[in-house]
Amino acid sequence: MLKKNIILIALVLTTNASSFDYKLEPQEVSKDLWCFFGALESPSKENAGNIANSCYIKTKSNYVVFDSGPSYEYAAQSYEAMSKISKLPVLAVIASHEHDDHWLGNNFYKEKFNSELIGPSTINENYKVGDKTRMFQVLPKSAIEGTKIVKLDTVVDKNITRDFDGKVFEIIPIHTKAHTDKDIFVYLPSEKIILAGDLVMNGRITSNRHGSLLGQIKAIEMINKKDWDIIVNGHGLKYGKDGINEAWEYFTSMKKKVVKALDDDVDLGDINKIVKMEKFQDKALFDELNAKNVAGAFTELELLE
Repeated sequence: MLKKNIILIALVLTTNASSFDYKLEPQEVSKDLWCFFGALESPSKENAGNIANSCYIKTKSNYVVFDSGPSYEYAAQSYEAMSKISKLPVLAVIASHEHDDHWLGNNFYKEKFNSELIGPSTINENYKVGDKTRMFQVLPKSAIEGTKIVKLDTVVDKNITRDFDGKVFEIIPIHTKAHTDKDIFVYLPSEKIILAGDLVMNGRITSNRHGSLLGQIKAIEMINKKDWDIIVNGHGLKYGKDGINEAWEYFTSMKKKVVKALDDDVDLGDINKIVKMEKFQDKALFDELNAKNVAGAFTELELLE
């Protein structure tokens, strides 16, 4: 009986210690590019932060990762899934911006491969080892366990062109507040691929709580100056030439409507009665985020008058 009880206890402990199963399936977007596409929703215990898009780019004999995801466990499981395609080391990890659903997987790659960690300076400036970010508060223990904040090795404060094992990456900062204070996107010129991060989304409404309407428009203009065929956004399932259209229309039409409201002497208290953005009301997170985006745009544009 004692032996049986010990076995049962061991089974319970093993079950409790099991990791959250992200059920990650890489999607081949183009030659040498695979992405994990996140859910079009807010982070929760149920999705364990699997809401952003994370990509692997294969070079001659390595991978480069763009946005490592919300946790160590997510990164470990995404690498395990990619190892079934090609079991290669990860040479570098590029973070698009400071929101933690995009880069908290960094320490997995640093610990396993000593990958070079690259991204905007705001990650190093605003987060330190031991901080408990939003993902630490929201994710279940089975998903967040093992996650640690680690500093970037390379901060992007100007355009950088890097040859990673035979594949050229242009890493481009926006140089103004856009989705956050400092955002970057990546361009692969030979492959005509853009990795946009949260500068572009589709299928859901963006959260512009840390951003700028005018900066978002500038960022999309910068992206569209490149010769690209594929764009992988920070959130959203479209990655063809139409993958950028929704974000462009959302921001430019919002600007036009808010400017007209200002000309008509509408005040902040009434702006959401006038600027409703009804065309986008069927997009995910519209009810949660749109009114805040419109109010933020009003405040930003009013200051320019």
